[in-house]
Amino acid sequence: MPTSFIHRAPALLSLVLVLLGLLSNTSSAADRPNIIVMMVDDLGFSDFGCYGSEIETPNIDALAADGLRFRNFSNTAKCHSSRVSLLTGLYCDQAGAESLSRGVTIAEVLGSAGYNTAMVGKWHLHKEPTDRGFQKYFGHLSGATNFFVGDDTFRLNGEKWNDFDDDFYTTDANIAWAEKFLTESLRDDPDKPFFLYVAHNAPHYPLQAREADYRKYEHRYEAGWDKLRAARYQRQLNMGLIPAEWALSLRPVNVPAWDELSAEERDWERRRMAVFAAMVDRVDQTTGKLVKFLQEKGVYDNTLILICSDNGACPFDRTKGKQYEPWDSRSYWCYDTGWSHVGNTPFRLHKQNQHEGGISSPLIAHWPAGLKTKPGEITDQPAHIIDLMATCLEVGGAEYPSAWPQRQLEPLQGKSLLPILAGQVREPHDFLYFHFATNRAIREGKWKLVTHRASQWELYDIETDGTELHDVADQHPDVVERLSQLWHKTAVEVDRLKPAETKPVSGKTPPLLNKNGTPAKK
Repeated sequence: MPTSFIHRAPALLSLVLVLLGLLSNTSSAADRPNIIVMMVDDLGFSDFGCYGSEIETPNIDALAADGLRFRNFSNTAKCHSSRVSLLTGLYCDQAGAESLSRGVTIAEVLGSAGYNTAMVGKWHLHKEPTDRGFQKYFGHLSGATNFFVGDDTFRLNGEKWNDFDDDFYTTDANIAWAEKFLTESLRDDPDKPFFLYVAHNAPHYPLQAREADYRKYEHRYEAGWDKLRAARYQRQLNMGLIPAEWALSLRPVNVPAWDELSAEERDWERRRMAVFAAMVDRVDQTTGKLVKFLQEKGVYDNTLILICSDNGACPFDRTKGKQYEPWDSRSYWCYDTGWSHVGNTPFRLHKQNQHEGGISSPLIAHWPAGLKTKPGEITDQPAHIIDLMATCLEVGGAEYPSAWPQRQLEPLQGKSLLPILAGQVREPHDFLYFHFATNRAIREGKWKLVTHRASQWELYDIETDGTELHDVADQHPDVVERLSQLWHKTAVEVDRLKPAETKPVSGKTPPLLNKNGTPAKK
């Protein structure tokens, strides 16, 4: 017997056992739903109409009106780490970060359990989607791309792709290819359910939009960020999205009042927010096309659709090519803190922060054949992006594997949302852990302990003070001590952070808020 086969035999046997285990836990294809997970990029908590926005998102709003919205859904506050956690059901470093070396993806498990798997959009991890269980893929491997001319990381099923025509726009192309992949799946394997992961780059910078979409919003933001944020907050209250005791956080001290800006500054600001709105609008338009496709193919009712964002709105202004219009591929606009603060209404802080402005995301669930909640219901049960893997596996009749070839798997961290979708009270997580760089948090029941850039710990009753305005750390030192120890234990034993990443908070960074909840002066 060739020695090469002998050396490969243990891995081959492991693969056979994994596949047999997965298939033995597979329900019949006829009763398993199709699953679509859609993640948008740098979208704030309030940026969909059904979460309070003035941006027109009628198709997504319609899914929410017939489905279920989550009030307390958290991501990881960062692009790559949310993708890691969504795909693996693990905390980012626990999974091996971008390498996914200690995790297995939803696509790998569902594909082995009889699903056809496809992905479109932004990857932003190591290797390629076709190396991680996706049978079909169109999109870019990069963390951000030009919406009109793309970049050299675009791939089609593992091969380099550069067929950018004059009408190319990334958001449109994602859904066009998604429809093509699903058409092939339904034609060639009509008895197989499908799993589709749509990872839009929009509305991540560069802020680039089709001219017609931009013109729709060109003058909508002349009222400015102060009035528009107050209006979003009021809509959130009116629709019952947030409780009345959640006070609106105040404008950061580094953001001037709108009326203090010059006419030229106001003109620039309303223009770049109009581009952002146009990009969200285009995401909604293409979502409507995808829904219509599902309806025409007769698979709409038994398709679970989950829509979320990878982090809160982004405050980083990296604008280049300001002289070009946003429908010109040479443009590279961004917005900054004034508008990201609007996007994250009613919360404070932004992408990368573990305060609610960084980690709070919409989550919309729609599934006519399976959802048991009332149409348009809003749940306040806490959930986390690590829960999407467990949800997809339970819905798809598959089990998380105990082993996988060439990898040392970590135990699944997330918990299925299926009880919530069934209208039940889910057994909650014992706690939820958060980390990016020196921003840290941990949530246990009503308590949330959080720090910004390793400054002193802040403690909030997140149920009554969801916007984190009243730090009660001084009143509950025992809770601070217990939860800080729990954070460090989890960081080391579960998330496998390096010693430099788990240094105790220094308390040297000045607090962001005064004790009365007003922004601290810098």
